[in-house]
Order: sequence, then structure tokens, then C-alpha cells
Amino acid sequence: MFILTSPDPKQLLNSFVEVVIAGGHKSVKQIKASGLKLRFCTNETQATRENFVKKLQGMGFDISVAEVTAPAPAACCILKERSLRPHLLVHNDLVPEFAEIDKANPNCVVIGDAAENFTYANLNEAFRVLIGMEKPVLISLGRGRYYKETDGLKLDVGAYMKALEYACDVQAEVVGKPAKTFFESALAEMGVSPQQAIMIGDDIVNDVGGAQRCGMRALQVRTGKYRPCDENHPHVKPDAYVNNLAEAVDMILQQL
Repeated sequence: MFILTSPDPKQLLNSFVEVVIAGGHKSVKQIKASGLKLRFCTNETQATRENFVKKLQGMGFDISVAEVTAPAPAACCILKERSLRPHLLVHNDLVPEFAEIDKANPNCVVIGDAAENFTYANLNEAFRVLIGMEKPVLISLGRGRYYKETDGLKLDVGAYMKALEYACDVQAEVVGKPAKTFFESALAEMGVSPQQAIMIGDDIVNDVGGAQRCGMRALQVRTGKYRPCDENHPHVKPDAYVNNLAEAVDMILQQL
């Protein structure tokens, strides 16, 4: 049994999976009705936050843009702060997130889950931008190995990020899960410490491992990307396993 021991357990950090979780929208309503705060932390880089929210609202979820922490807006802040002009290797539907960013004469590469845009020609173009720099800068919107959609598992941005790292002898700056700064930004937006938050997610490395490195406790749901071998992971051990989001929420609410 997972015990919520925070001295002020009024916050909840929730990582939403890209498939509909049975009863998930009801669980979100339960959280909000209890007075707990909620944050959806996603590595979604195939859509803007606005479209991501519309998608979830269409599934019955009570969610607003202000409750979503995503990699692209965080990357835009970095680009502006460091006067970086990106060559974008991202999904077409994500490009609007970078509308206010100067992209002329690129001095870095930003890579996201580009899906069908991950062609040899596009990867090679990103490679040429990086290899031509004295100090190449590669910013990756996450480093996931794969994700799950209704038709099965698919390669994620991390696989392509690693290819560019190897070819250009550069280490990518990861913006998104499991980066510690990504979780810290979500916590800062809610105004809470890591000890006051719980992560619920399906990814043993990016959700659970990332949250725990930030100082949070983490529950892994046995849905989505979960695989039985996760329970034998050599380095990451969730604080508890739950069968679904509804079970996780019930467990937490019982401790209030």
C-alpha cells in the first residue's frame, strides 16, 4: 500500500498516457473535487498544447491549457533566453508553437517526435546544420525510446536524437521528461516542493525515474507503455504499482 506522507498532501502531478484510460476523466474530477492540484506533464510533441487539450476535452477530461506542462513551450523559453535560432525537425502540427521564434540562419537544431517527417533527407539536413557548427547545439523535446498508439508501439524521438548525437559527437540538451528541470518547472508553476507531489505515469524511466530523481514519489500504472519486465528494472523502483489511474487516485484520496 502506498502511503502519502507529505505534511501538506494537496498537490498531484499526473502524467497522462496517449490512450484513453477507462474511467480516467472521472478520476480527474475526483482529484479536483478533493482540493488537490493537478498538472498534466506530457512529452507530446505532435501537437500544440491547445490541440492536445482539445483532444483530451473531447474524451471527457476536465483540463485547461494552464494545467499542461509540455516540452515545446519550455524549449521556446530556452531559445529566447540564449538567442538561439532553431532548425526544426518536428511534427508539422507542432510548428505553430515556434511561431514567435527567429528561425533564419539556424545556430541550433530542435528535434521532436516528427513521425513521418523522420525521413533520411530531413535527418541528414539536421545533421548538416549541426556538423557545420564549431559548437553544435542539439535540443531534444524528450528522449523517449518508444510510445504506444492504438496500432502498436512506435519509435520515439530518443532514437533519432541518439543518431544525431553519434553522428555529430554532441550531447543533446533534453527538454521534457525525464529531465529534472522539466519536472521542476511543473512544480514551480504549482508553487510546491517535490515532497508535496506525486507522479502517476506508465513509463518506468521517463515518468517514474524522472520524478524520483527530482525528489517526488511516483506510482507506475500497469497500462499504456507498462511492460511486466518494468517490475525488474535494475535502477528504477516505483513507490507503488497500480492497475490504472482510478486505482491510483483512490489510493491517494484514502490518505487525505
